[in-house]
Amino acid sequence: MTRILHTSDWHIGRTLYGRKRFDEFEAFLDWLVRTIQQERVDVLLVAGDVFDTATPNNTAQALYYRFLSRVSVTCCRHVVIIAGNHDSPSFLMAPKELLKALDVHVIGSISDNIEDEVLVLSDNDNVPELIVCAVPYLRDRDIRVVESGESTEDKERQLIEGIRNHYCEVVVIAKEKRDECLKHLKKSMPVASKMIPIVAMGHLFTAGGKTIEGDGVRELYVGSLAHVSAGIFPNGLDYLALGHLHVPQQVAGSDTIRYSGSPLPMSFGEAKQQKSVVIVDLNACAMQSSADICQPQIKLIPLPVFQKLERIKGNLQTILAEIAALASADSQAWLEVIYEGNEITGDLRTRLDEAVAGSQLEILRVKNSRVIDRVLGQIDAEETLDDLDVNDVFDRCLDMHNVPDEQRRDLIQAYQEVVKSLYEGDAHME
Repeated sequence: MTRILHTSDWHIGRTLYGRKRFDEFEAFLDWLVRTIQQERVDVLLVAGDVFDTATPNNTAQALYYRFLSRVSVTCCRHVVIIAGNHDSPSFLMAPKELLKALDVHVIGSISDNIEDEVLVLSDNDNVPELIVCAVPYLRDRDIRVVESGESTEDKERQLIEGIRNHYCEVVVIAKEKRDECLKHLKKSMPVASKMIPIVAMGHLFTAGGKTIEGDGVRELYVGSLAHVSAGIFPNGLDYLALGHLHVPQQVAGSDTIRYSGSPLPMSFGEAKQQKSVVIVDLNACAMQSSADICQPQIKLIPLPVFQKLERIKGNLQTILAEIAALASADSQAWLEVIYEGNEITGDLRTRLDEAVAGSQLEILRVKNSRVIDRVLGQIDAEETLDDLDVNDVFDRCLDMHNVPDEQRRDLIQAYQEVVKSLYEGDAHME
């Protein structure tokens, strides 16, 4: 039996409203090493988005390489990592040959030889135990040819067909490699009734996939939905380990096509979500009537919460009461406060900061929903926000609050100076 642990979407280096999260990433990777040892995992699959950006900083890199070195001395025989859409393929693959010495296999992008994506993994006795189709995130240019005058429908059809054809090719190669392995094995041991499982990996967006507002999941192909259905994946796969969506979920109700989800909540919208990794037990499959029959056993290992996040909503009285309750419980949570009261509270942030003073709570974001709603509510029924510029919106806000004329001139001047500085900053960034 081969035991796999499937995880993805670590996004090492990601911040939350400017707050660095390296302590959380380190705690997760420490937990993952312990879990690999406790669960006696043979193969670790990381289905993309290892880092949050294509240029991770030194701290993010140190966490990643330290983790790989620690896993290399555990029971885990192989680590397979594919690049996601956030990753730089060249960066991930730069130490590829060195990592191979630690049995860490990295596939950052497709190459001229598609066989590079098909890995035959062996056990401690050097006997093939598993074949992995390590398909990285497939970029638009990798899987289709741009044609002049093509419609959106043509583009989407070509993308879907390109993904389908790529997976079909790698699975055909995987089956051929399995047949070769079995021929060699039959010469030395009686394995006529045994099969070598085939597992595939991918980083993509399947149709019907669940996302959460603010989780940072990007559309993969600009101008196209390109959400693939489970039907494009070829038959003959014993498990399909997917990455990209941060909510742990099955695809089309299948127990063996899954997103592991991200290990950390990527937004306050995920604060109450139970994160997990997937353990897959692949027993040796039996061959009956030329059909491959494999019944992997699946279980989810829940992840602990490394940093508590709390979203608090309501009027000021409700918000202050919840903050007081958390403070009295010695909570160390990071807070997102969404003010929904009817009254205009000009000193909202000051009062919230006073409420958390002396506690271990930290407010990362304050959203005043009522001000936003009221400003937008002043727009006529026939207007849209696109019809207004930034000065129009500010004027509506002043009108809504009945700001007297004698105060408007100074406020408008200060506002325009702020807007000007933002524009100049953007231009400088470009």
